[in-house]
Amino acid sequence: MSVKRLILTAIVIGVYFIGSSFVSSSTDPGEYVSVQLLGVNDFHGQLETYRTRDGKKVGGADYLAAYLTKQREGKEHTLLVHAGDMVGASSPVSSLMQDEPAVEWMNEVGFDIGALGNHEFDEGTDEMFRLLNGGQHPETGEFKGADFPYTAANVIDKKTGKSILPPYIIKEVEGVPIGFIGVVTTETKDIVLPSGIEGVEFTDEVAAINKSVNELKSKGVQSIVVLGHISASSKEDGSNPSGDFAGFAPLIDDEVDIIFGGHSHGYANTIVDGKMIVQSYSYGTAFSVVDLFIDPETKEIVNKQAKIISTYHDGIEPDRDVKKMVEVYSKDKQLMLQQVMGKADPPITKDVSESGERSIGNIVADSHRMNMGTDIAFMNPGAIRSNLDEGEITWGELYTMLPFRTHLVKATFTGSQLKKVLEQQWTGNFQTILQTSGLRYTWDEDAPPGEKVIEMTDEDGHHIEDDATYTVAMTNYLATGGDGFSSFKEGKDIVEGPPTLDSFITYIIQSGGRIEPPETNRILVK
Repeated sequence: MSVKRLILTAIVIGVYFIGSSFVSSSTDPGEYVSVQLLGVNDFHGQLETYRTRDGKKVGGADYLAAYLTKQREGKEHTLLVHAGDMVGASSPVSSLMQDEPAVEWMNEVGFDIGALGNHEFDEGTDEMFRLLNGGQHPETGEFKGADFPYTAANVIDKKTGKSILPPYIIKEVEGVPIGFIGVVTTETKDIVLPSGIEGVEFTDEVAAINKSVNELKSKGVQSIVVLGHISASSKEDGSNPSGDFAGFAPLIDDEVDIIFGGHSHGYANTIVDGKMIVQSYSYGTAFSVVDLFIDPETKEIVNKQAKIISTYHDGIEPDRDVKKMVEVYSKDKQLMLQQVMGKADPPITKDVSESGERSIGNIVADSHRMNMGTDIAFMNPGAIRSNLDEGEITWGELYTMLPFRTHLVKATFTGSQLKKVLEQQWTGNFQTILQTSGLRYTWDEDAPPGEKVIEMTDEDGHHIEDDATYTVAMTNYLATGGDGFSSFKEGKDIVEGPPTLDSFITYIIQSGGRIEPPETNRILVK
């Protein structure tokens, strides 16, 4: 987290309130306009995938659609919105068709407004606009695009200096205007391939929101909602608000009433500085419900209440139309998706050790090193999207785990350059512990940034020498500075390798078709 964000987060200590804001008991709700907002974030094209929470099945496009339909019942005015990352890092049924199925699903369930997340930029702005506005793709043909508008206040075209999308959208309910402002985290510049964001820049989130608020107020809009692909979290009782939005809230114009967060895949239902902040996990496993009462005379929101609803499968039938839609999408891909590639025994998971190591990260890094024949390999954990369950591993499961269309790169680094790379795990804008192969190191959690790595050896225990050179395998995402690791761009003698997914499949085959979790003993913390 940057210094700015740490300071902002500190501001919120002691300024949260629990879950909802009410008018006085003497107010007659019948005098006000009632509006229900339903919010989804970080769906990631998970049309056909189910997950488990509290020992029960949850998620899936068909079940989420059924819940949204049920929540609309008896409500005269409902607006369905999302806070970005609805596509990208998607499961195969959507991803293999350029995420067109995910957009068609959003059209089917009737979204009213959307915001951009970082993953909307995964394949560049041209492809993003094709999904939003429609157009031709060489692999999938003509696509009509989204049936609803998107908003982005802080994504600026470098040539024109203007927002690439409307900075806000106004919806009118019974004569009352409601403004929706879209923003995406400025971290996007560090976590998307540079080729995906050429020609655009990401401006300060708070400044962009406040500028749009001023324009909305000049148009007579007093009820304002932010759709932000920006982190937020809280405990279920609304206490302990955290994340960037909790830090930003005191700096955001007080005319903003509701903030839908995203990006961090967590739970939030809290109020900071009078602003209600919600986030409903990810992958369609939950959605946010915000009920508003608006004074038709002043146009102000006078009552706001929120809840987060998990999409448990118990007690509800999946939406038949959506279920059929997903089956049609996947029908011609079933042979490929169900092809068994090997076996995992026991499961290999994303569970994180105290030092930041993950068994699934280790094995993916091992596959990089084997395929590229290098001394060392690195893998960024954010690109690994699911566990490998015990038992047979299908091609579809592997694609779900490694959905990004990255390829491997081999480069040469000195020992001192490798040290710089590792130190950026704590000094970069997007802090994360890289997964390693062929490298062992110890870091000191009490040491200042830039001095945390205190020992580096190869897998045989030989010290990594500053002036010695080492071959390194990584994805092209890391090689171009992804996740803020700009030191990776210093690599020499670049050699391109196979797609990351193909590399891992080759590793399974070379392992005799059976893989098991490597020990998590490559990274130690002092």
